[in-house]
Amino acid sequence: MLKLMPLHSLQQNLPQNVHFSLFQTCSAPQEVEQLHAFSLKTAIFNHPFVSSCLLALYSDPKINDLGYARSVFDRIQRRTLIHWNTIIKCYVESQFSHDGIVLFHELVHEFLPDNFTLPCVIKGCARLGVVQEGKQIHGLALKIGFGSDVFVQGSLVNMYSKCGKIDCARKVFDGMIDKDVVLWNSLIDGYARCGEIEIALQLFEDMPKRDAFSWTVLVDGLSKCGKVESARKLFDQMPCRNLVSWNAMINGYMKSGDFDSALELSYQMPKWDLVTWNLMIAGYELNGQFVDALKIFFTMLKVGSRPNHATLVSAFSAVSGLAVLSKGRWIHSYMEKNGFELDGILGTSLIEMYAKCGCIESALTAFRAILKKKVGHWTAIIVGLGVHGMANHALALFLEMCKTGLKPNAITFIGVLNACNHAGLVDDGRRYFDMMMNEYEIEPTVEHFGCLVDILCRAGHLEEAKNTIENMPISPNKVIWMSLLGGSRNHGNIDIGEYAARRVIEVAPETIGCYILLSNMYAASGKWEKVSHVREMMYKRGVRKDPGCSSLEHKGVLHEFIVGDKSHPQTKEIYAKMSEMKEKLKCVGHVPDTTQVLLCIDGEKEKEAELENHSERLAIAFGLINVKPGSTIRIMKNLRVCNDCHSITKLLSKIYSREIIVRDNTRFHHFRNGSCSCMDYW
Repeated sequence: MLKLMPLHSLQQNLPQNVHFSLFQTCSAPQEVEQLHAFSLKTAIFNHPFVSSCLLALYSDPKINDLGYARSVFDRIQRRTLIHWNTIIKCYVESQFSHDGIVLFHELVHEFLPDNFTLPCVIKGCARLGVVQEGKQIHGLALKIGFGSDVFVQGSLVNMYSKCGKIDCARKVFDGMIDKDVVLWNSLIDGYARCGEIEIALQLFEDMPKRDAFSWTVLVDGLSKCGKVESARKLFDQMPCRNLVSWNAMINGYMKSGDFDSALELSYQMPKWDLVTWNLMIAGYELNGQFVDALKIFFTMLKVGSRPNHATLVSAFSAVSGLAVLSKGRWIHSYMEKNGFELDGILGTSLIEMYAKCGCIESALTAFRAILKKKVGHWTAIIVGLGVHGMANHALALFLEMCKTGLKPNAITFIGVLNACNHAGLVDDGRRYFDMMMNEYEIEPTVEHFGCLVDILCRAGHLEEAKNTIENMPISPNKVIWMSLLGGSRNHGNIDIGEYAARRVIEVAPETIGCYILLSNMYAASGKWEKVSHVREMMYKRGVRKDPGCSSLEHKGVLHEFIVGDKSHPQTKEIYAKMSEMKEKLKCVGHVPDTTQVLLCIDGEKEKEAELENHSERLAIAFGLINVKPGSTIRIMKNLRVCNDCHSITKLLSKIYSREIIVRDNTRFHHFRNGSCSCMDYW
């Protein structure tokens, strides 16, 4: 607790009905609140001792009630520098550094700050990464005579290091006489953050005394620079390891994609803390190992560890990657039962999870449940509605957001443009692109240009798309060229398709999809000689096509199917159901679209057999067998749905009176009563 002044010196001025020991013995929030209420009821609050003690008690890290602390501060009639220092520190320590800096700006109009104020507010600048404000405070410290204060200098080294201004940090450091281990660590950390690992190593060698953090900073720095083996070597040399150092090494392995080493090392730890759990879950999730991420998450709950917001965000992301709705619903229920507030990034993750699992209704429900909606929440639901083909709803919400006074950001406009893309709203796409630049002064990124190009390509405006790419102020990436190639393949423009393919190969020759689209474009035109040439090129470059794969979750288990799959335990029943589906499709007049067979096969029956083995048909058959009647069948596919599979899924939804939701590699298709939400535009 901040010590304001000796209590005994104020005892004589304290009202007779209050003893100073009451303030000494207060330790629980309820006791402080009772004392606060008593001071207001008996009109002793304005006594300097009483109000000062209440402010100090509420600001104490053990209680740390910022709301009441600010309430007390605002009621103090004659504030001293100590009061200002107390409330500013409370804001900074409560992660409200911006408000602390605003208060500091008010403070300097009444008092000169001291060597308690300055380190605290500089720490706030470091947390916010606002180096310009930090420099101004540095200048003020020099002006009022605190430039050589060891605490001010130490906070400046830390601030400049964390803000990436390592030269400024080094200048302050070199001007200091007394340098403790904390100061050396701050500078080493700064160099490590900037990638100057060799200088960090040299400082490590030069420092007179080291602690566990000195070693940990270097282990972390080496890991982030990709030198994981060097990091492990240093880790093994550590005289004493703490949880932070163990976690730094695990984080290094995870970021390098070495999951086995991370897991092996984690088993050697004396114990796991919350950071360890989060690193393991987030590490697997960020590297696409969604099943392992969820295994770790549920193990965490099983052993009794309580997750935080960051844990749940990673868990929801893993659920989204697998589209396992039941697990997402369970985690949402856990979140509600354990009092997690639906705000910030957690609310955004929940909306995204439901949208990516194909349950846009639940995504909308989660969105509406958030009372204080931020731009991220609006953006998440706009993006979700867009990929589900609900462009009108997405654009209506965008306009509603703008009316609330919130300003859309660059990511919001990506969601808006994608909504236009999936619905074929070419004119709207152009208009929103212009609005972004002219009304909101957002400089378009390569992603925005990519959305615009894709809008034009899907609608068949290939020449306009090509001209847009060639006149971009920034270099187009492979995604943009792939959009042009995909549009050319869909609309049969071989000349522009070949042009786009050449550009993709120049930018990213390892792009598998480029060769597949080019080969399919030639195959659709009957140019089998060129198909052979492309496949020979793929063979020479070691490029292999990913087989079509569809997955479906049932009773918490993820069932995966590839083309012609016969490995599933229910294979016999699945193929029997597929025969039944075939007969029912014939009865309603379906004729297979064999133009979708992009292999050199002569017979029509052989081509039909090729189509019948597509992975989503196996998944649909499994769903019809196992998912209870009336329930939605949800399928995730790694490739674009072909025209024939799209046609038969529409028919099957009507024949079996089932809603079938398919998430392919570009969007969601909601098949109901013989039609699809994409309106055959995908």
